[in-house]
Amino acid sequence: MHVRTADVEHIPDELRPLFWDCDFENLQWPTDRDFITARVLASGEWDAVQWLRRTAGDAAIGEWLKRRKGGGLSPHQLRFWELILHIPRRTANAWIAESNRSPWTGRMAK
Repeated sequence: MHVRTADVEHIPDELRPLFWDCDFENLQWPTDRDFITARVLASGEWDAVQWLRRTAGDAAIGEWLKRRKGGGLSPHQLRFWELILHIPRRTANAWIAESNRSPWTGRMAK
């Protein structure tokens, strides 16, 4: 069953452990969806991921990943979403290469 995002306001209490460092009671899907998506994709257990897929839908998750060029997820996580969402391998490879690049690359004095 797909949950219409218009019907979701607060996130389920079962996801509370993912948001240990913020005011969980005030998190709302409409206004905090990017933050919630990032946290669930990066740290969520299978039930949390399934909730996100029902709530946002796979197309929206794919768009979120594309806008953020992998969203800071690990290579392992990106390979999972590559398979699930049919993300082109070349795209996933580029995201992984970017995530493996050191922020200091090109900043060393010559």
